[in-house]
Amino acid sequence: MEGGIERVMISEAEIENRVRELGEQLRQEYAGKNLLLLGVLKGAVVFLVDLARAIDLPLQIDFMAVSSYGASTESSGVVRILKDLDTAVDGRDILVVEDIIDTGLTLRYIMENLSMRNPASIKVCALLVKEKGRPEGIKADYVGFQIPDEFVVGYGLDYADIYRNLPYIGILKQ
Repeated sequence: MEGGIERVMISEAEIENRVRELGEQLRQEYAGKNLLLLGVLKGAVVFLVDLARAIDLPLQIDFMAVSSYGASTESSGVVRILKDLDTAVDGRDILVVEDIIDTGLTLRYIMENLSMRNPASIKVCALLVKEKGRPEGIKADYVGFQIPDEFVVGYGLDYADIYRNLPYIGILKQ
């Protein structure tokens, strides 16, 4: 499987260190709040699990599954909810946990959808944010790493549903 990787962009150790730092920051900022980590399936699962363990607070976890890529390396531009939340979010402090913010289309859709459900707050924690322009107001409140506009896999990110189990972020061979 690693034969499909051109090079490692972010090492396993770099990811572990950054997740610990984010967990400590989130522990301080969400102390005493009713925190719900909302993972965006499937890509954010690995990051969400490690992040949840790094936040030393009572919290709940739920998931949404959305799609805008399919088996392509570029967004289709159409976002579909494949699985909605099981938890009511009314009055909750929601932290949307994303694997990557690319075009911002998926995140904008999720944020608009959640805001209609009357949460106390909604913030975003993204493992990766691509260094490119996005629509107004589409941003992460907490960022693991800024990366160039390249297609990456590993640590939850995939191509055609493979490479998610790599412990690092790598660039896929063309």
